[in-house]
Amino acid sequence: MSSPTADSPRGSSRGKRAAERPPSRLRRTRKPKPDPSPTEARPEAEATPVGATPATPAAPAAPVAPAPAPEPTPAPAQDTGALPPDGPRRSLMLLWFGVLGLGTAALAWSALGGLLAEDTSAGPLGSVPEWVDGAGAVAVATALSWLLATRTAGRALVSAGLALVLGVASLLVGGRVLPTGAAVMTCVVGSVYAVMVTVPAVTWWKAVREVLVAVLVAVVTAFAAVGFEPTVATDRFDLAALFLALGLVFTIVYRLGAGLHGLGRRGMIVVASGLAVLVVTLLYAELLRRYGTQTFVSSVLDFADWVSARIGAFPRPLVVLLGIPALAWGTHLRARRRQGWWVCAFGVAATVPLATGLVAPDSSYLEAGLRAVYSLVLGLLIGYVLIRIDLALTGTKGSRGRRAEEAGPHRPEPRRFAEL
Repeated sequence: MSSPTADSPRGSSRGKRAAERPPSRLRRTRKPKPDPSPTEARPEAEATPVGATPATPAAPAAPVAPAPAPEPTPAPAQDTGALPPDGPRRSLMLLWFGVLGLGTAALAWSALGGLLAEDTSAGPLGSVPEWVDGAGAVAVATALSWLLATRTAGRALVSAGLALVLGVASLLVGGRVLPTGAAVMTCVVGSVYAVMVTVPAVTWWKAVREVLVAVLVAVVTAFAAVGFEPTVATDRFDLAALFLALGLVFTIVYRLGAGLHGLGRRGMIVVASGLAVLVVTLLYAELLRRYGTQTFVSSVLDFADWVSARIGAFPRPLVVLLGIPALAWGTHLRARRRQGWWVCAFGVAATVPLATGLVAPDSSYLEAGLRAVYSLVLGLLIGYVLIRIDLALTGTKGSRGRRAEEAGPHRPEPRRFAEL
């Protein structure tokens, strides 16, 4: 006869005998061990007195899942007045922008005083101390050096200190070498920073905004360069500043654009085309000046004089054909590809001539301003054509597709004043 099982109506005889047996002395005296998990702790049943009839043990309780640990409540954010970690502190930025603003105001006062020097009714605006333009130039050069080093992950205090020492030495020592060197350094730093301060532009109008930002920085740099009062030969000064700026900006862009191996075939064609336009423009002008026939050179100069007499100034060919289009197209290209930095590098072909536009002794503020405006307008038209051609070849077809692409995600870059 088989023994009854736990599922049979009679029940298990072993279980019945265990239920009728009184608890042992060890079970009565042994204390329950504390459960290390506070969430699984359960109160133990009290010991049954000897001689009392114990109750039938209840069915074992199902294991209780541990309660999830409470999520830590984030502490309320404190307004420390600082920018996110990708940029310098706001107080530091305000300090250097204050230095830049004071220097620009001093240079503007000096320029206005020079224009009103012959007007006796000008009052204090016409009588400007001699040290104002020099102090403003030093302040602007120092602030631009700090901003450029901060933008390109350099040693900002070292760069600003060197610019300050060179600027003060040029004012105290004087002569021809130090003021000219300080003016060249200011043009190079300001021109390169004018390109580096731009951000990617998704649309054409945003590209225009970035070009205007770069032009504004170049104009402030032009006043600072004049404030050092350099003794220059205009052509040599322009070429020296342009070549130094090109060397500096290509060194920076080599890191930002992922090196030459990241260009690809299309990028190599773009860079080669930009170098060709730069070399041809400069070389053609130099060859024309040195070895051109007198009749041809005279006709070219007469045409430039005729245009200047009609509209007030003649646009700069290098700015129109290379500099402004490179800035507009490069900022637009950077919104989709990192290689757009290589196109933006040729923007110094616009910022350097604009920064050195006031250094020539025979140049006036009106002529330099009109030359910059004409070059800007014509260069933006060429940049618009380049952007439309690029979108037609590589972008989404149709206006609706282009709007969807503009609204979609784009290649991220740090903010305007953050470290690249």
